[in-house]
Amino acid sequence: MMTIKRTSALVFASSLLLGTSAMAGHPAGPEYSYAKVTRVTPVTRIIESSRPARECWQEEVIHPNRTEANMGGLILGGVLGGVVGNRFGGGNGRKIATVAGTIAGAAMGQNMADRGGNSYTTSYQDRCRTYRNTYTEERVVGYDVHYRYNGQEYVTRTDHDPGSHIKLRIDVTPVH
Repeated sequence: MMTIKRTSALVFASSLLLGTSAMAGHPAGPEYSYAKVTRVTPVTRIIESSRPARECWQEEVIHPNRTEANMGGLILGGVLGGVVGNRFGGGNGRKIATVAGTIAGAAMGQNMADRGGNSYTTSYQDRCRTYRNTYTEERVVGYDVHYRYNGQEYVTRTDHDPGSHIKLRIDVTPVH
């Protein structure tokens, strides 16, 4: 019985030794190597963007002057218009003609006073408008990299141009 136990122990110990010696040649984790880059092609996209923009300018503004002379024309025209309307209106139409004459005379008097000279002043005010300025641009979004490793051609996409060589991670995994 002792020989069976000893034989089992020897078989178990030798299998452990074979397993560790088989793994002794492979470091833990992946290895790295370099491959020669044969071609790099930028990958681009058309991007449309917009930004707010503001445009400003000065605009001339005209302000009427309401002076005593202007008011005098308004009052004088209203009185004269009322007198004329009252004189030509008859019966019940006299009141309507007087009111209409007063309004028409005031308007005419104001108009004549305004044409009399410096009845307006001008100033400048800033005016602005905001609008969207839209533009398109071509942006590089990556690179298609063709490379040769161990006699085989490969293609990958990267976010930068790797130059003449590309770093590869070599990960050997046994197939069971």
